[in-house]
Amino acid sequence: MGKKKTETGTCELCMREDTEITVHHLTPKEMGGTFLPTAKICIPCHKQIHALYTNAELAVRLNSIELLQQDDKIGKYLKWIRKQPSSKLTKAKKSNDRKSKGR
Repeated sequence: MGKKKTETGTCELCMREDTEITVHHLTPKEMGGTFLPTAKICIPCHKQIHALYTNAELAVRLNSIELLQQDDKIGKYLKWIRKQPSSKLTKAKKSNDRKSKGR
């Protein structure tokens, strides 16, 4: 596999500008989302989404940017990350729910 292309732009989730963005499959590929819509989000947001939610949760109830933005679990994080400089890369901690589910 080749190295992923990186792009600078605005994160569709936290709305920070001039940040390195990645492609997030709104429905995870392993859940049938290979050809479904994607979103361009920054690396910290992408890591945080996958630290908080299982792929099943993302596929069933959080398969749009709007639904993610309205969810309480990531809401506190979004409020915080919006205040951070776009160059800041953060560490994501797995939520206690995710730890107990084993993924």
